[in-house]
Amino acid sequence: MAAQREIEWPTLAMLAATYALWVTGTLLWPVSGLASVALTALATAQFSSLCHEVLHGHPFASRRLNEAVVFPALSLVVPYERFRDTHLQHHFDPALTDPYDDPESNYQDPAVWARMGTPLRALLRLNNTLLGRMVLGPAVGTWFFVRGDIALHRAGDRRILRAWLLNGAGVGLVAAWLLIFTEMPLWAYVIAAYLAYSLLKIRTFLEHRAHEAFRARTVIVEDRGPLALLFLNNNLHVVHHMHPSVPWYRLPALYRARRDHYRRRNESYVYRSYGEVFRRYFLTAKDPVPHPVWPVRKSDAPDAD
Repeated sequence: MAAQREIEWPTLAMLAATYALWVTGTLLWPVSGLASVALTALATAQFSSLCHEVLHGHPFASRRLNEAVVFPALSLVVPYERFRDTHLQHHFDPALTDPYDDPESNYQDPAVWARMGTPLRALLRLNNTLLGRMVLGPAVGTWFFVRGDIALHRAGDRRILRAWLLNGAGVGLVAAWLLIFTEMPLWAYVIAAYLAYSLLKIRTFLEHRAHEAFRARTVIVEDRGPLALLFLNNNLHVVHHMHPSVPWYRLPALYRARRDHYRRRNESYVYRSYGEVFRRYFLTAKDPVPHPVWPVRKSDAPDAD
């Protein structure tokens, strides 16, 4: 008989602390609007990182129980079920950065890029700097995401409507809390949610690069500061991709134990900290928008762990 999996208490504690911070942030509006928005944004960003943990099977063995604890749609615009399905699709490493097969790719098919209008090209070029990704990225990402879901719904994918209806119920819980228990206006909460998305764009900005070997497409950012906590150690991204079922609080020990192995695997796609990332790419584009090695070769066999 298989042993029952233990509850992951660090993740539950982080979830409780995140909800407490979110409640505090929303209630703080009469005291300080700026502090209220800032704390609410931090809590919402942390909540999104916890949703990522949930879709990978944490903190409980039960999927229904996991999804129940993140049902309120604090981030407003990304239905959890769509995030879950697209992110798990993203974890098929041979398709990483593929403009069609990787839902989280920021690259464009060069043929599509060639037909694209000048204003959209300019927007996407700005979006490829870290400043642009933080300022424009939430709007650009949401637009592409919603447009894709509308197309899938029109094509007959019934999961799309269900996901958005459930998200609507989750948004309703957030709106009810704001309207009944707080003085925080809805417009201020929308700003906080946008800022939360901006914070998350720091992590996703260079998580993956275009490279012919798919094992070399995933980054390591050796940061141990506040952003690493906000991202629940997902800055050690190649470790997460190799061990997606490992909870966030065990990733640093895994990396320390096999640091040279992970660095060899991703061909030294490594940054020392997010400070280095800001210095190098805050105003400078890291990558071109059209995929630079298209078509990506998908014949590589996965390396053994």
